[in-house]
Amino acid sequence: MLMTAVALTFAGLTYAAPPAWHTRPPASSMRVAEFVIPKAQGDPEDAELVIYYFGAGGVGSADANINRWIGQVQQPDRSDSKTKAKRAERTVNGLKVTTLDVSGTYTAEMSPGATDHYNKPGYRVCAAVVETPQGAYYLKMTGPAKTVAAAQGDYEKLLSSLKFN
Repeated sequence: MLMTAVALTFAGLTYAAPPAWHTRPPASSMRVAEFVIPKAQGDPEDAELVIYYFGAGGVGSADANINRWIGQVQQPDRSDSKTKAKRAERTVNGLKVTTLDVSGTYTAEMSPGATDHYNKPGYRVCAAVVETPQGAYYLKMTGPAKTVAAAQGDYEKLLSSLKFN
């Protein structure tokens, strides 16, 4: 049986969620949606994709957010993650989308402002800043590198489906 993506809308942004990704209730009011991405065979845990929206003011420029996300990933050889990160800009249905793809040890704060940090080697972060007339949306997929790689096609389809009404 062929499963189709589910169209979802929040504050004017419409996107098609992959049917294999499971929704869960957003953990905070800053989160528009959260998805659990089933782990690939051999990976220890699932990945996740979170969509954030802070309103017209946002939380900084695309560059500031991309740089913050890069800073959440350390390289095993201690080299600068900026040199390993892949950043790109494109237009999707009239929306400017800035993307990031970086792998390494995931060390983000466990919650905003927390002193505890993750220590997840072998992780990958694929993120995007989507600029709309009502402010930016921030998409961040994190998880074991193999699982994120397996979800890459669905992630790209989600990005390609972005529309603002």
